[in-house]
Amino acid sequence: MTKPCSENCKSVKITEKRAGTLADIFKALGHPVRVKIVAALMDSERCVCELQSVAERDISTVSSHLTILKNAGILASEQRGKQIFYSLKRNCLAGVFSCLLAGN
Repeated sequence: MTKPCSENCKSVKITEKRAGTLADIFKALGHPVRVKIVAALMDSERCVCELQSVAERDISTVSSHLTILKNAGILASEQRGKQIFYSLKRNCLAGVFSCLLAGN
């Protein structure tokens, strides 16, 4: 029998709607650039230019990835002047990443 990665891990009843929500989140995380963006936001909010540097992609590509993550409910954004700042809306992803990477 497999041990849970933390004491907070427990069985969850998955309805069709919840399964769809989880699938959408995992689909949004299904690209290495998006995973890097989410990981960078675990420390603090960042502007698009900082995320472009993290992602090592052009601004239009980064914007497309940010839109996917925002539409999946993973990110929040706030415009301040001419800059848009992104933050992690689902802070639990830090624990998910740590759990999934344990032992690798």
